[in-house]
Amino acid sequence: MSDATLHAIEPSPDDFAVQIADQIESFLVAVTEVAKGDEPGSTVPFLLLEVSQLLLAGGRLGAHEDIVPDERYEPDSGPEADVDDLRENLARLLDPIDVYSEVFDPYEPRKAPVPARISDDLANVITDLRHGMAHYRAGRITEALWWWQFSYFSNWGSTASATLRALHSLLAHIRLNQPLEELDGLDTDMDVSDDALEIEAGRVMAEEIAGPLGLGPVS
Repeated sequence: MSDATLHAIEPSPDDFAVQIADQIESFLVAVTEVAKGDEPGSTVPFLLLEVSQLLLAGGRLGAHEDIVPDERYEPDSGPEADVDDLRENLARLLDPIDVYSEVFDPYEPRKAPVPARISDDLANVITDLRHGMAHYRAGRITEALWWWQFSYFSNWGSTASATLRALHSLLAHIRLNQPLEELDGLDTDMDVSDDALEIEAGRVMAEEIAGPLGLGPVS
């Protein structure tokens, strides 16, 4: 594909900013509406759709060249909006499937899965996105894009990706009629050492591999 063709396909910087801001605003509005609980039976499908669409915006930000802010220091965007009510409403809607198991960095060896909460994840993502939106609404377009791109790599991209996997898994279990395992044992407040988690994760993985190979139980 020629450079001229690529240039014709890529949106102008102004168009790119508007498109990203529209996608992010759509996510913020939609998740806020879901958290109101008017349609509790559709919570998981709606969230799956919205997080999927948000990650499209994230992918575009990630694939874009590094965005350099206009100023050396980030301008004050004002006080952060409180997300506690949204977090608590989502936790109630998602109970008892709010807690899930996640590996933070798949390229870092010997890291055992840790418990996380979908409601916490979504609240954290919304906090990042609102911070950038404050810059955008104040007319600091480059600052907003820089923040969204930076925080996509540093926080909300991985957080939203983990949330998407959890939501996808929930729907897959439902649609494929595969009952979830007992969830009471997975608790974000549990105090278990990293070594114990690694040993348990390794044992489970070994059993899963050994069984299909006919190697018998792993001691």
